[in-house]
Amino acid sequence: MKSAYELAMERLDKSGPREKPLSAAQKARLAELDTIYKGKWAERQVFLNEQLEKALAKGDADEAEQVRVQLAREKTRLDEEREEEKERVRRETRG
Repeated sequence: MKSAYELAMERLDKSGPREKPLSAAQKARLAELDTIYKGKWAERQVFLNEQLEKALAKGDADEAEQVRVQLAREKTRLDEEREEEKERVRRETRG
C-alpha cells in the first residue's frame, strides 16, 4: 500500500513536464546577472543615500522621506528586472 506522500508524488509527476536542468552556461549567466544587479543597486544606493544625507542636513524631512521612498522603489524595480532577466535565461531550457 502506498503512502499519501507517494501518491501525491505520482500525481505531481503526471501533472506536468519536468524542466530540463540548467546548462553550465546558463548557471554562469544567472550568477552574472546577480552580480550585475548587485552593482546596479549599490550604485543607486550610494547616490540616493547622498541625497538623503543632504536632505537631512538641510532639515528637510519631506525631501528625506521622498528619497527613502525612492530607495525602496529602486530596490523593488531592480529586483523585478533581475528576476525577469533570470526567467528568460531559465526559459531557454524549456524551448
